[in-house]
Amino acid sequence: MKETKSSCCGSSSEKNNPEKPESSSSCCSKEKQPVHTTSCCSSSSKATSEPATNSCCEDSPEKRDWLLWGSLTLSIIFYVLALSEPSHDNWYGVIAHSVQELLNTMWWSILLAIAFVGVLSRIPQEFIISILGKGGTVKGLWRATLAGVLLDLCSHGILMVGMELRRKGASLGQVMAFLIASPWNSLSLTIIMVALIGLPWTLLFIALSMVLAITTGWLFDRLEQKGSLPQNSVANDLPEDFQFWREAKSKFASVEWTQALALDIGKRGLNGSRMVIRWLLFGVLLASAIRGFVSLEDFQNYFGPTLLGLGATLIAATIIEVCSEGSTPIAADLMNRANAPGNSFAFLMTGVATDYTEVMVIKDTMKSWKTALYLPLLTVPQVIVVAMILNSV
Repeated sequence: MKETKSSCCGSSSEKNNPEKPESSSSCCSKEKQPVHTTSCCSSSSKATSEPATNSCCEDSPEKRDWLLWGSLTLSIIFYVLALSEPSHDNWYGVIAHSVQELLNTMWWSILLAIAFVGVLSRIPQEFIISILGKGGTVKGLWRATLAGVLLDLCSHGILMVGMELRRKGASLGQVMAFLIASPWNSLSLTIIMVALIGLPWTLLFIALSMVLAITTGWLFDRLEQKGSLPQNSVANDLPEDFQFWREAKSKFASVEWTQALALDIGKRGLNGSRMVIRWLLFGVLLASAIRGFVSLEDFQNYFGPTLLGLGATLIAATIIEVCSEGSTPIAADLMNRANAPGNSFAFLMTGVATDYTEVMVIKDTMKSWKTALYLPLLTVPQVIVVAMILNSV
């Protein structure tokens, strides 16, 4: 199956990338899927291919998304129940009002997130990949970290992209920095985090996660250069005259601002946000269930700003296999109900580093248990130190 791709201005890019693989495999399916790249310039959706799925765990069109529709149905039921059930004395009343509170807090950020997803879907994949820079350098790590922050994917969907970057020549440090910075730092989740915990804490969490991505990536690069970890045999050198802002300005100037473009962005935003929304609604239900069955006193005792609470948080983050969108409401509860900002940060970060799906995909892609296990080994100790400092503030 030939690769379908369109450049930012409609020209074919096959000549510029003769070695680009025909397909990329999903971490959730053994079948290969064609790689599609959309144009940011054309206002007609007919001229471009449908956007590639945002998640490696995205359901096929023929298969009903039970997680999405189940979470949406339960959320609606509990929301309506909250309107007719003023009592907080029973578990279902607490869950209903918790769902109502969280949805009332997040609705505007969800709409903005859909808009951001639609805009990002118009940016060519080659342009995003090209900003990574040269591997093994601090500048390359910064570029990979920024790419991870800007890319709008969940912690499972980001794996397919991260592994593809490795195949394209990214250094081990760049891949790890990309993975660590990506999952909950996407533009859509950033907006939701602002709504849940406020702008100051959100910006601090983003800054700290970027620092951890850089330090962990630097350690991986050093281990790769010394031969302690497998090196990448594929080169990924950028042209010397490449200038990111010049290219960005050129692409932006070529955009045709039409009604068709706006409609296409909205359609892509709704389709691309399905993965985010389903896990987000699931996280709302999970966080509300915790509120309904675990009292505030017990929650603060078990997950409070103590060493025991931090340990319980790390264990929970390791066991609970929830996408980053689903972990966001729980992390917000650790901040707001348990008064433990460090635990909230640790839940977000260690969920990335200790996620067994992520570890296994890294192992299978890089053919190295050592590389996969070094991710939690190098990341978790740093997260614990930062979390303890945040809890003591």
